[in-house]
Amino acid sequence: MTTGPAESIEYARLCGIGDEAAPGLTEQLTIHHELGLTGLELRTVDGGRALHELPPGEAADVARRTIVAGLTVPVVDTPVGNWSTTVATSLDAELAVLEASAHAAALLGCDRLRVMSYPGDGRPAAEWRAESLRRMRVLAREAERLGVTLLHENCQGWAGQGAEETVQMLEEVGSPRLRLLFDTGNGLAYGYDAVEFLERVLPWVDHVHIKDGFVRADGAAEFTLPGEGTVRLTECVRLLEEYGYRGWYSLEPHLARIPHLGVAGDPAELAAGYRAYARALTQLLGIQKEASHV
Repeated sequence: MTTGPAESIEYARLCGIGDEAAPGLTEQLTIHHELGLTGLELRTVDGGRALHELPPGEAADVARRTIVAGLTVPVVDTPVGNWSTTVATSLDAELAVLEASAHAAALLGCDRLRVMSYPGDGRPAAEWRAESLRRMRVLAREAERLGVTLLHENCQGWAGQGAEETVQMLEEVGSPRLRLLFDTGNGLAYGYDAVEFLERVLPWVDHVHIKDGFVRADGAAEFTLPGEGTVRLTECVRLLEEYGYRGWYSLEPHLARIPHLGVAGDPAELAAGYRAYARALTQLLGIQKEASHV
């Protein structure tokens, strides 16, 4: 079953998060090339290092190898504001990570950086909100200086709690350098419906992560192949396409690798799951590789 509007999605608009396919860059490039994907979203490479952690020479080498492989990098996923931080984390340190990430991304011809909006540290809700929004305003000003756009993912942090908080963040920060990365499956962990969330934030969505799953009886999220979960994935895609979204759809299976839970999986399991995920998504959405892959 297809979504209707999704029938027009070109295979060339599919990409994926590299370390969901393999831990090392060489294998990430190989698997994406094998699948015929034209984009590679970078989070970590060899040794589980984010791009901002690489010495300049290594960052340049990552860029060279990726470009030679013919892959576009639409987004670099930074740890700014994510599960490894709180609103008490040094903001100066976060700004340094943002700047280093921007410089590494520039080598790849990329100017979009994934961020989140800081988990709480136990302080009262109103104080968490105020500090999170203060930080996002500072980060947005820095993004303006660096010439990059921050894509806030509906994940860890104050604004990741739901659509209301997300819209409040966007309106209060009020910067064209702050947009959204919509993950179809993250609502499973935060207790909201993906379609209802998306309906509220459509005008700001600039990038999409594809994830599916369901909530187990114990309340934990369990991730599945596309179409086998409860997130109404095809409805999300239909909404996006009908609204006019023409950006990337990025695979994030979370079948064998879940960074924030410390789940890594062995390389063979990662690669096999990633290949299966790409096949399942194209079948679900009726995307024809032969007709659309460039």
